[in-house]
Amino acid sequence: MQKTLIATAIAACTMAATLPAQAQSSISPTSISIYGLIDGAVEHYTNADAAGNGVTRSPSLGGGMFPSRIGFKGSEDLGGGLKAIFTLENGFAPDSGTINQGGRLFGRQAWVGLAGSWGQVTIGRNYNMLYVSSFDVDVFGPSQYGLGALDPAVPNGRSDNSIAYKGTFNGVTLGATYSLGRDTSSAGGASGTNCAGESATDAQACREWSTLLRYDRPTWAVVAAYDRIHGSPTAANGLNTSDKTDSRLHVAGLVKGADWKVGGGVLLRDNEGSATQPKSRLYYLGAAYNVSPLLVIDGQVGKLDYRATGNDTKQALLRATYLLSTRTAVYVAGGRIDNDGTAAVALSAGGTVGAGMGQTGIITGIKHAF
Repeated sequence: MQKTLIATAIAACTMAATLPAQAQSSISPTSISIYGLIDGAVEHYTNADAAGNGVTRSPSLGGGMFPSRIGFKGSEDLGGGLKAIFTLENGFAPDSGTINQGGRLFGRQAWVGLAGSWGQVTIGRNYNMLYVSSFDVDVFGPSQYGLGALDPAVPNGRSDNSIAYKGTFNGVTLGATYSLGRDTSSAGGASGTNCAGESATDAQACREWSTLLRYDRPTWAVVAAYDRIHGSPTAANGLNTSDKTDSRLHVAGLVKGADWKVGGGVLLRDNEGSATQPKSRLYYLGAAYNVSPLLVIDGQVGKLDYRATGNDTKQALLRATYLLSTRTAVYVAGGRIDNDGTAAVALSAGGTVGAGMGQTGIITGIKHAF
């Protein structure tokens, strides 16, 4: 059924993009494009269980370097500098062909809105501003080995039933989202919270809001974002009432030259859903260097520090990417996770590790964008 829906969506968008000129003579020109990325990888990591066994696998979360996807986006000129815009973006696992983000057809993005010189307003399933704030400053981004291992909310920052605004003015970017029901899925890893919201009896149940402020200059940038989610009686992760919240403040920056970049930041979390580890700090620092026009070397270190316990986690990553063309690249990355106390944070997103055990891994793959 899901494959049929995807095929129907592709056919519909293709037909709309190729309608005869005479059929469109009475409406404004519409620009529609199909895009995507496929990333396939194989990895091996140690200490996948308490017995210390290692595992070799193909990751199922969508790719090793970037999550695999196929999307449709378009715009229509409405005149006077105003445009109608939309994006539909599906995330999938190339190892099995299954759909990610809890089985949603367009789980990565699904929104429609208006854009002008004042910015853009969109309604649907939007990125929240916590995720947007990680762009560029997080060197590794939403890769299989990255900050998502230490806090899955960063690369999975999307909100159902949401209204989003973003605009840039002379290097200053402002953004905000408000969700009436932040996540209707009960599956899908970190993005599955079983919190549909939009309750007639509890106005705060499953609500979420986020804000962003960023300033860009040619050689540096700074950004701050805040995100807060409310619980409900059905919500996961201990947020079992709408009065309980999980809040994150992200402050970060970057400096860059012609062939290098350094980015880093701190993520402060206050999670009322956890009785034992409510407060944490996540520090990270990364750098990327273009050895040549075809070869990029990057690395990153991070630490997840829980304030009330000794269950902390340290992470170190190193990656090399070789461009075969402007669209195709091969890569290899290695990483190390050290868990203290009873922490059981896996190096690889969606992976496993024995409690309190360290883990070493290597991943290699190929990605192609279209």
